[in-house]
Amino acid sequence: MDSVYAQGMTSARIAHGGNLEAAEKRFGRPETGWLDLSTGINRRPYPLPSIEAAVWRRLPGSDAGLRAAAAECYGVADPRLIVPAPGAQSLIQLLPGLRQNAKVAVLSPTYEEHAASWRNAGHHVAEIETLDDAASLDVVVLVNPNNPDGKIVDPARLIALSEVLAAKGGFLVVDESFADADPTKSVAKEAGRPGLIVLRSFGKFFGLAGLRLGFALCEAGTAATLKRRLGSWALNGPALVIGESALLDDAWIGAMRQTLKADAQRMDRLLTGLGMRIVGGTSLFRLAETDGADELYERLGRRGILLRAFPKHPKWLRFGLPGPESEWKRLEAALS
Repeated sequence: MDSVYAQGMTSARIAHGGNLEAAEKRFGRPETGWLDLSTGINRRPYPLPSIEAAVWRRLPGSDAGLRAAAAECYGVADPRLIVPAPGAQSLIQLLPGLRQNAKVAVLSPTYEEHAASWRNAGHHVAEIETLDDAASLDVVVLVNPNNPDGKIVDPARLIALSEVLAAKGGFLVVDESFADADPTKSVAKEAGRPGLIVLRSFGKFFGLAGLRLGFALCEAGTAATLKRRLGSWALNGPALVIGESALLDDAWIGAMRQTLKADAQRMDRLLTGLGMRIVGGTSLFRLAETDGADELYERLGRRGILLRAFPKHPKWLRFGLPGPESEWKRLEAALS
């Protein structure tokens, strides 16, 4: 496998959804504002709890309450195995510092920041399409369910792979940023196993991406290292309050999972009715394939609706799910 590895800094700029500044340079500013469907962020956000004014004025306190809430929500036995961070992205950038000169494989195509972060830290990185030879590596990274196609690797296979990697000092990184909508295939409850690091994103499912909150679930030694490298006051005070409230709100979480499932089915009916083919997705976004992807991306962009295009897959378009009925009507009108 050595011949497929690349090492060192990556110079290519990674394209992300949600870049409204770039969209306005291309399409102009829409009179009615943007309907941004280019991300997998829930457009039915968690209702913000009341926050004391003092929380904004003082340094953040202990994260113990937040860690306990995350442990309960994700099914982790011990809150000490949970590391809160200012977004899953910050953890993605920290993880390569846990190893030196490692052979790393990223199951691809996927979120490109994973491979870029390991390359930028000087590791040998291969982007692989299957896990068939993954046991021979030092570190394996995958997104489960995957972004953008929603593919899922069975948890039992992931646990077995983490055990093989751990036996030789390696580890498996499972990015579960889109797992909250359907946690049945999550390995979060296995946190604490040697060789397993699970990442969770708060902002996507709860629709509060601007809060910048994510978690690493891992064995105690790794958790201590990550917490030390994040340093003091890694999270802001409002994030501690809002995160704890949301993660413990079982009623809202359960209802939202059902709502998003129904919305995903509605999106599939809408797109297939227009001749597109659904090739993947989750309950937070749908991935469609169509010969007219470029034209449709441009047409909707001119109407203030931003989708996610993929230059490496020119027939793909990813549709985030609208929130209120007014957003659905706006999308339907633009598509028709």
